[in-house]
Amino acid sequence: MSNEETAEVTQINRKPIVLVLIAGGFIAILNQTLFATATPHVMADFQISENIAQWLTTIFMLVNGVMIPITAFLIETFTTRKLVLFALSLFALGTLICGIAPTFPILMVGRVVQASGAGIMMPLMMTVFLTIFPIEKRGAAMGMVGLVISFAPALGPTLSGWIVENHPWRMMFFVILPIILIDIILVYFFMENVTKRTFPKVDILSIVLSTFGFGGLLFGFSSAGNGEWADPTVIISIVVGLISLITFIRRQFKLEQPILEFRVFKSRTFTITTLIGMIVFVGLIGSETILPIYMQNYAGFTALESGLMIMPGAILMGLMSPITGRIFDKIGARYLAIVGLTIMTITTFLFTNLSTETPLIYLTIVFGIRMFGMSMVMMPVTTAGLNQLPIRLIAHGTAMNNTMRQVAASIGTAILVTVMTTSALDSGPNAAPSALIHGVNIAFYVATALSLVGLILSFFIKGTKPSEQHGTYEFE
Repeated sequence: MSNEETAEVTQINRKPIVLVLIAGGFIAILNQTLFATATPHVMADFQISENIAQWLTTIFMLVNGVMIPITAFLIETFTTRKLVLFALSLFALGTLICGIAPTFPILMVGRVVQASGAGIMMPLMMTVFLTIFPIEKRGAAMGMVGLVISFAPALGPTLSGWIVENHPWRMMFFVILPIILIDIILVYFFMENVTKRTFPKVDILSIVLSTFGFGGLLFGFSSAGNGEWADPTVIISIVVGLISLITFIRRQFKLEQPILEFRVFKSRTFTITTLIGMIVFVGLIGSETILPIYMQNYAGFTALESGLMIMPGAILMGLMSPITGRIFDKIGARYLAIVGLTIMTITTFLFTNLSTETPLIYLTIVFGIRMFGMSMVMMPVTTAGLNQLPIRLIAHGTAMNNTMRQVAASIGTAILVTVMTTSALDSGPNAAPSALIHGVNIAFYVATALSLVGLILSFFIKGTKPSEQHGTYEFE
């Protein structure tokens, strides 16, 4: 960071900016899992099947994933304040549509509009934080982002579960809507323009290719995660996604002002830390998908018990994120990542011997320790990688990082679920729970191997402290 950039950073009143962005980001991510426990009530209201109702969650993640790559272009085109107001207003409109939706298709439209706003918020929040904080304080700032990423998805099912037990499911949206509206008012008064606009040319073909590329992969692998690999729709989605993505990447290298700058991968540290972040995210989303299936379908636990098992770990990860961020500011990411991934590898291995007799307390403690390990890795490695990029490429780096995590979670979860179902000793209608649990254990062996790869990669992270990185960008 140059002396001019440092001077600009110190003049900004950060506290109100951090407050309004954290609030907006938290609500946006909370909505991803809001329908987890409310789905049966929506099914009863609209007389629809579970497969159709599941799209309320799938479409949100899909549109979210498609919007993220475009945010770097939006950040460079519009002022920070206008873009935050636009994203939150879009999200508020979607929330209102969901709350008053008279039919299921209109409810789906509401979710698409919501997800469009939410997809802009996360990379925008990370970009703003990395812009307004000097390099030696970015760890603590990104720790706050980590709190949002880890805590909000865990709170979603619990909050929606409590609301639908006591009120109509639409109340979920009318509880959230006033919070968004208050945040919009606060943004109007306190948000400053901190990102620099370069006014890149609108390349419509790139946006179309990006949408089909990332959208096709996310849709294909999300559907495959439900055991539908042979479905022609899944195969076509993945093939179209791959062809579109390859074409999109090749086009970005030819454009003078690309929509998404793939040259950020020239930085060795950014590439390594992005790979580690992808592995950790697969471990997080994959385990939060597989463990509830094991607990409810094979081990006789209730939905409430599976939710309670996840909650302590999610809270612990949320509380630890700001702390590990401050530690990162003092010692860097290398040792945090090595220790965190060691804990993650060991605890993932402890899930390879599950049975019908495995107690709830064992699952809760191991999952909690595992999330503690993840908190030492997730945001510190992300920050370490983004610190290697010059300010002009931060927006592209954050968009790339978020996109890669979404795609990795989608593909990784699909593969782990497939391993779980195909390696079961018996998958027939009369299969014994122990035979099905064998598949769960094999899936966690694969997840353990993946964590080990992440651990090996962590030894290649540069060991420099953030305070020593002034002007040492790898990317030129």
